[in-house]
Amino acid sequence: MAQAGLPAIGSWRGAAAAMEPETIGSAVERIRETAHVVQEAPAGRIGLAFGGEVVADGRGAAAHRLLAVLPPLFPEWLGDRSFLEVHGARFPYVVGEMANGIATPALVVAAARMGALGFFGAAGLGPGRVQRGLAEIQSALAGSGLPWGANLIHSPNEPELEEAVADLYLRHGVRRVCASAYMGLTPAVVRYAASGLAADAGGRIRRPNHLFAKVSRPEVAIRFLSPAPGDILQGLVERGQLTRQEADLAGHVALAEDVTVEADSGGHTDNRPLGALFPAIRAIRDEAMSRNGYARPVRVGAAGGLGTPAAVAGAFALGAAYVLTGSINQAAVESGLSADGKAMLAQADIADVTMAPAADMFEQGIRVQVLKRGTMFAARAARLYQLYETYDGLESLPRAERARLESEVFRAPLEEVWTQTRRFFEERDAPQVARAERDPRHRMALVFRWYLGLSSKWAITGDVSRRLDYQIWCGPAMGAFNAWSNGTFLAEPANRTIEQIARNLLEGAAVVTRAQHLRSAGLPVPSSAFEFRPRRLG
Repeated sequence: MAQAGLPAIGSWRGAAAAMEPETIGSAVERIRETAHVVQEAPAGRIGLAFGGEVVADGRGAAAHRLLAVLPPLFPEWLGDRSFLEVHGARFPYVVGEMANGIATPALVVAAARMGALGFFGAAGLGPGRVQRGLAEIQSALAGSGLPWGANLIHSPNEPELEEAVADLYLRHGVRRVCASAYMGLTPAVVRYAASGLAADAGGRIRRPNHLFAKVSRPEVAIRFLSPAPGDILQGLVERGQLTRQEADLAGHVALAEDVTVEADSGGHTDNRPLGALFPAIRAIRDEAMSRNGYARPVRVGAAGGLGTPAAVAGAFALGAAYVLTGSINQAAVESGLSADGKAMLAQADIADVTMAPAADMFEQGIRVQVLKRGTMFAARAARLYQLYETYDGLESLPRAERARLESEVFRAPLEEVWTQTRRFFEERDAPQVARAERDPRHRMALVFRWYLGLSSKWAITGDVSRRLDYQIWCGPAMGAFNAWSNGTFLAEPANRTIEQIARNLLEGAAVVTRAQHLRSAGLPVPSSAFEFRPRRLG
């Protein structure tokens, strides 16, 4: 297409330039080469050229006017450089912490070795399991200097467990922790973030522990982007869990210096669109930095719905310092989900997800997003919450309703389920049992949580007799990933390694970004250039 009057910055001469949409489209993937946007002299078609020679106007004969020069584009450069510098990662890519150990030590190690930052899925595990997972990761990565982290989930029903896990991280030198599902701050998360804060000889604050925070609401983001609350810090000092110097320095830094905007994701989510939520949280970050005069950078990353290169590229275009993937990693070879569960995920479409009551926050009415296709978990869990809201205890349930629960959902008498539930909480959180003995409604909630808790474990172990009760945390990113990978080697679950998933998303995001750069420079870039297809990389 001829366009007259476009300003030139010089001239270019060399081999034939790509002028047609088809040839331009096939050249878009050459992201690691300097690209020249050229125009046939004197005012002809605009095209794309590589190599050759750039000369100043008037110096020698040149067939093309030079309109722009695009430098090489690498996946490593898509995000914020400070993320790579602070955390020692190669890529601005985080492999999220799928709970109940689904984000296994092997998954975390694989992410670290390919240049990403992975988080161990400690949520839902007892301290003993968490400690064993940490030891496994530390042993595999010993001496490598590669970054990794673990999850700290808000546990309003089990604050002692949250404290115990935070203590484990401090004792074992876990330098990166991702806080998730927080609605308010707790002493445990503040203690982790503030521990070890010190000032160097130049007065610059150094922090050994890096807190990531997943947020999906502005009011929660403000808490993590602000300095730690003084009353919590004072309480920690009085209990001897922080020094006075650590508490004082905590008043000059953001509680979390990596805040992940979690949009429509699997698990705990508010189902918000990233395009609306991210700019709002980024503005809160900017205001917090200005108001508090932070000397250290505070980054905002993006998560939720990131299952294709275009989605990842879109997140970076919004200004994300890094991206975090979650749902799609459950389908990875290294994840702790059963082969049966992974096969179910491989069949999921974008709309094959729904919301269901959360096991850890059942009584608060909190919900999580789960896989709907192939399982009846969501419908059965919703029915349990409806009964919890309607009746005062198990004894109040209508006889027919009780019989249906025992035969279809629990597959055992409710008294037997309570015996198992009581035994579990006597070991994990004894005060819950005492409360249940006084409060029939709380006893009913614990019994219903038995089903909600075991449903995810059935999916992890692959108990096919319980397939209809599998609880698999999943957002629409999984269906988008399946559609994108259909017909390629990544369609096969056995090929879905953490490295291949991450490298293809990042490489594809760089290609999509380059395609948009070229289109905005006036080139007739075909739509096919935005459709990067998976291939074996690495």
